[in-house]
Amino acid sequence: MDIRGAIADERVELAALLDGLTEQQWKAPSLCEGWRVREVAAHMSFGFRTGRGQVLRELLRARGRLHRMTDRCARRDAAAMSEGELAAALRNNAHHPWTPPVGGLTAALGHDVVHGLDITVALEHERRVPLERVRPLLEGVTPRSLKFFGADLTGVSLHAEDLEWSYGAASGTPVSGAAQDLLLIAFGRALPPGRLRGEAADRFSATTRSRPRGQGGEIRQRP
Repeated sequence: MDIRGAIADERVELAALLDGLTEQQWKAPSLCEGWRVREVAAHMSFGFRTGRGQVLRELLRARGRLHRMTDRCARRDAAAMSEGELAAALRNNAHHPWTPPVGGLTAALGHDVVHGLDITVALEHERRVPLERVRPLLEGVTPRSLKFFGADLTGVSLHAEDLEWSYGAASGTPVSGAAQDLLLIAFGRALPPGRLRGEAADRFSATTRSRPRGQGGEIRQRP
């Protein structure tokens, strides 16, 4: 798979989607607790707009707490940038080589895909991420990644309905759904009701649980 091409396509498509949002949608809550669509969009382009030195200074201000830093910067940039600027920051950086500190290009794709879903799923938008972009992200799910994002899959097994993929012990209670929704579960998100099937589906609903936070109160599941 051409990961770089998939990243560029995802950013361009998400920028076009952002261009079409209403003012009310920009202010709507996302799947990232405490963040509106504006904050998610601002966070998505932070790595493109910020040099390494500035990132280190921001991290020092946050006393080394990455999640606290990203939260503060997202809120600051969301307030300072217009809707058009937030969309353009994705479009104009479609081929930017930024990657997260760990995970390389696949992690960069995951950053864009998952945060795009944080927006579209929360808004009940009909967009579906192409399965060829979701597959490598699901295949990268590990106990370590689940722990980092605060995803507790104890006693359940996930089964994609539109992709040949499953995760978890065979004895676990089956939870099924679209591949992109299962990806959100693996990244610690709580979904709107009705998107999953199975006896344990409600366990991953936004109405039945809150998302985990770090020791300083910051959200833990933002990639």
